[in-house]
Amino acid sequence: MTINTGPILVVEDISAVRELVEVQLKMRGYRVQTARDGQDALRVMAAERPAVIVTDILMPRMDGFALAHIVRLEPQTAGVPIIFMSATYVTAEDEQFALTLGAYRFLPKPVDSDELFVAVADALTGQQRRGAPMPEKDFYMGYRERLQNKLSQKAAQVARSRQHMENLLPDQRDTYQRLVAEAQGQYDEIEHELTVLSSLLKELGS
Repeated sequence: MTINTGPILVVEDISAVRELVEVQLKMRGYRVQTARDGQDALRVMAAERPAVIVTDILMPRMDGFALAHIVRLEPQTAGVPIIFMSATYVTAEDEQFALTLGAYRFLPKPVDSDELFVAVADALTGQQRRGAPMPEKDFYMGYRERLQNKLSQKAAQVARSRQHMENLLPDQRDTYQRLVAEAQGQYDEIEHELTVLSSLLKELGS
């Protein structure tokens, strides 16, 4: 099946995941564009309005939550269905916040390909979520809560991983060090986002 109403925009900072989703969708006949984060996605969308956005949440520069908020605020893109996929934001509260933002579907990673295809097909043919965008202050406060919770979880994960690594044999540590570095990198990204967000909330008087 070929969709002519616009491309599927895949937004994902991990190149291997981005390319995998792109190939899977193209094999189903969809035209696909890609972006490496929210800022890149806005640039792509300025040239052509996508039919559906499939986006990760935790990304550098601009994450999926911030991207969705901007998409919903803009009249030209307010009706574009958004499908979230995430390995980091997976709690019921995370999903509820995503749906409140106007997301069409929320898929935990690793995403099952059949589930992704169904979500995209439903988003293209089903009734779109066209509710009013979340008020600016409500968005930032809910966003801050999600970031604070995720930062605590990542801090605990990094601490556990470092402690576990101390008990490993030297030849077993290399692989584990990469996992710790990845978790630390995610922690640093969330911490940066939280710092920026706290500054915005100060300006809004919260």
